[in-house]
Amino acid sequence: MALFLPDILIFFIGLCIGSFLNVCIYRLPRENISVNHPKRSMCPQCSTQLHYWENIPLISYVFLMGKCRTCKSPIPIRYPVVELISAFFALATSLKYGWTFSGLIYYMLLSSLVVITFVDLDYQIIPNIISLPGIVLGFLASFFLPEISYTDSLMGILVGGGLFYSIAYIFMVIRGIEGMGMGDMKLLAMLGAFLGLKGVVFIIFISSVLGTITGIMVMVHTRSFSFKLKIPYGPFLSIAAMVYIFWGKFLIFHYVMWLKGY
Repeated sequence: MALFLPDILIFFIGLCIGSFLNVCIYRLPRENISVNHPKRSMCPQCSTQLHYWENIPLISYVFLMGKCRTCKSPIPIRYPVVELISAFFALATSLKYGWTFSGLIYYMLLSSLVVITFVDLDYQIIPNIISLPGIVLGFLASFFLPEISYTDSLMGILVGGGLFYSIAYIFMVIRGIEGMGMGDMKLLAMLGAFLGLKGVVFIIFISSVLGTITGIMVMVHTRSFSFKLKIPYGPFLSIAAMVYIFWGKFLIFHYVMWLKGY
């Protein structure tokens, strides 16, 4: 039975978790700092530790008018954006799945994808500390999720990770350069663990379409028509997974009906 929580409370919980996701996005790629140390947040420009009232999700940004109280440096708009994304995902998963184990697991997955997306955009890396434990967690969760079986989870891991590894290896042999990072392979394996084989196929198709369209747009904008253009692929995989979690079965059903002529 789903545990009922008022929507406004769920939204606020999502905002608070989004604040933590911002910490992960900023700290995970940096070797001289960890997620839990230092415990208090600080301004990245002047290193002034923030008071508790400067860490209230969304409200603090508005109250401070988007600037550090001490040095007046602009606070990136990304911070409230990530908090809002997290809050909307919390509300969306609770509405779709209820405040159940499935809803909790999928919200955890969505939260990790938010971190992966922004880290990959900034540094073109996908943190192993998220993807590798995520593969194990996704497989273990499949024993309790009604939407997926453990065999489907295992197939998702093998096909997702194995397919991308094969593509990367073939590209390396033919072109002599890396065409797809190992981080993408681990990420797709993690998504396969949570979403199964059908989810992997959907994610590969949608992310390929999104990646191709974006690549063409970037080449047109920069007037640099080169196949060596590097665009982080993790965000496309993440967006495709987000679409699948909320609308995957609906889209697949109507796509199959369209193919059959209905």
